[in-house]
Amino acid sequence: MDPLAYWIGFNKVRGIGPARLRALLDYFGSVEQAWMAPADALADVGLDRRSIANLVEARRTLNLAAELARVQKAGVQVLTWEDERYPQRLRMINDPPPVLYIRGELRPTDDWAVAMVGTRKASAYGKEAARILATDLARAGVTIVSGLAKGIDTQAHRAAIDAGGRTLAVLGSGVDIIYPYENFKLAQEIIAHGALISEYPLGAAPEATNFPPRNRIISGLSRGVIVVEAGEQSGALITADFAADQGRDVFAVPGSIFQRGSIGTNRLIRDGATPVLSANDVLEALNMTSVSQHVEAQMLLPTDATEALLFEQLGEEPRHIDEIGRATGLPIATVSSTLAVMELKGLVRTVGGMNYVRARESGPVYKID
Repeated sequence: MDPLAYWIGFNKVRGIGPARLRALLDYFGSVEQAWMAPADALADVGLDRRSIANLVEARRTLNLAAELARVQKAGVQVLTWEDERYPQRLRMINDPPPVLYIRGELRPTDDWAVAMVGTRKASAYGKEAARILATDLARAGVTIVSGLAKGIDTQAHRAAIDAGGRTLAVLGSGVDIIYPYENFKLAQEIIAHGALISEYPLGAAPEATNFPPRNRIISGLSRGVIVVEAGEQSGALITADFAADQGRDVFAVPGSIFQRGSIGTNRLIRDGATPVLSANDVLEALNMTSVSQHVEAQMLLPTDATEALLFEQLGEEPRHIDEIGRATGLPIATVSSTLAVMELKGLVRTVGGMNYVRARESGPVYKID
């Protein structure tokens, strides 16, 4: 059976999240062996009785082949931790979702993404701020990530599309369940100009408990998070907390001290978030002022023999520039200057101390037909 079926199976078992699935994979060596493991072995890994019972029941009742066929028939792409196309920025957070369901397309250029979130009860000021910021960022080549909710999220997605840009919506339901339903048409447009993304299986309802965890994906996909308008208890503040924990920059649009809808954003600024007066504030802070040039260059392959030679020397393990120079026999000045150009193209990345790795995000566009 296709291993993807077992990933889908685990995704439907309550009580087995990223940490427990990682432990199972480390112990049994493969997702198939973990699915087939006897109950006593599952207990040895540290699963509690309820999680074991849920898994045993899932193995008894789920037709994995049918579940996989259902996903494929729906035209939904499934990415797992084992897939090289899994977004690398998201992969690096503490608890990346083991499975991502995608309707639309993810592109390597979506690495240049900024999240924009805020209250569902947006004021005219908040809606206009979201529209202007998302428009200017999208025109600069930035992918806008949000959650398809009413208010600020809706404005951010709409503005990005109207500006001819890309946008990703992370759902708190299955990608086949659009919530709120009034955004059904917008969701279809997002599929055509980006993607709907969820860690929840097809058919999953938009339960209230799903939304806080999905916020870690919104921030995890992004280089920074902009909170446009948020009250004291806004869910957008949860996204800001995730962003801070993940090492992402947090931005906030200042508002009137007399407006309840600006309490959250003003407090973020008081506590250290960067105030946003224009899209340039975000682009400069994230060193994204030349996104369009980066995006254009990122799609290129090595263009000469020197680039190709250096590219072949690199993989997932960091290699120091001196080691690369010795392996290729090239002058260190040539190695240094060529690697700098290749980094601009998105072919390689520096990981500190003059060490380089291949940039896994470089490559073709991945699309769902």
